[in-house]
Amino acid sequence: MLLAGLCTVDVVQRVSEFPAPGEKVQSLRVDVAAGGPATNAAVTVAALGAGATLVTVVGAHPLAALAHGDLIACGVDVVDLDPERTDSPPVSAVVVRDSDGERTVVSRNAAADAPLTVGDVEPLVREAGAVLVDGHHPELALAVARAARSLGVPVVLDAGSWKPVLDELLPLVDVAACSAHFRAPGANLRERGVPVVIVTAGPDPVRWSSAEDSGQVPVNVVGARDTLGAGDVWHGALAHAVASGRASVPEWIRQANAVAAVRVRHVGPRSWTAAVSELGEGVR
Repeated sequence: MLLAGLCTVDVVQRVSEFPAPGEKVQSLRVDVAAGGPATNAAVTVAALGAGATLVTVVGAHPLAALAHGDLIACGVDVVDLDPERTDSPPVSAVVVRDSDGERTVVSRNAAADAPLTVGDVEPLVREAGAVLVDGHHPELALAVARAARSLGVPVVLDAGSWKPVLDELLPLVDVAACSAHFRAPGANLRERGVPVVIVTAGPDPVRWSSAEDSGQVPVNVVGARDTLGAGDVWHGALAHAVASGRASVPEWIRQANAVAAVRVRHVGPRSWTAAVSELGEGVR
C-alpha cells in the first residue's frame, strides 16, 4: 500500500493528571515516535502484514533520524521527497492521561512549508492495492491521487480538518473518512461527489453512505488506555481493507474498528503493533 502525507516527531508524556496552567508535573513515561496521519496509517498497514510505503518529507535534521529509525523498526518503507532539508520536521508535544488514555496535543503541521517538488509517483502507485492521502502536503496528495485515478487504484482520504487542497482533491477520492466534527464549505462530501463517505463519532456507531446504500456499524467497546493516534490507526486499517478487496463498506469499517480497539488498549505509541499483527487472517 502507498500512504502519502505528513510525518512528525511526537514527544509523548504520560501523566497521572493534566497539569493546570503554570503547574509542573512529573511524567510517568516518555516516548518519542514518528507521527502524523499518513505515518501512523503506514505503521498500521505494516503491522497488519502488508507492505507499507510512506511518501513524505522527513529531511536531514537530527530529529528526522528519530522518525526514520522508528519507521524502519515498524517495517515501513520511506520515500523522502526532500532528504536534504535541514529544517526541523514538525514536532507534536503530547500529554496522555493515565487513567483513561485521553490526550492533549500541541502540534505544527506542514502548512507553512515551501511547496514540494513531486516527481513521477506513478511507479509507486502502480504497485499499490490502494492509496491513502491526508492532504497535508497538497502537491503530494494531488500527484498521488491523480496517478491513482489514471491507474484505477482506489484513493482513500483521511479528511481530518478542511484544507484548501480538498477542493481539487475530492473529485479524485473514492472513499473519504472524517469525524463528525468535519465540515466542508458549501456542501457535504457526498454532495461534492465522493462515492463513499464514512463518518466516525467517538464511541457512537460509524455511519457510512454511498450512492446505493447507507448504514452504521457499532464500535468495539473496550477500556481505553491510550487514544493517541487512534484515528490514524483506524484510517490505516480502513485503507488496508479497501486494498484487500473486501466487498462491502461495513466490512471495511468492522476491520478498522477492531484494529483501533486494539490500539487504544495499549499504552505507548507502538506497543499495540504486536497485538495487531496477531489478529489473524480475519483482518488480512
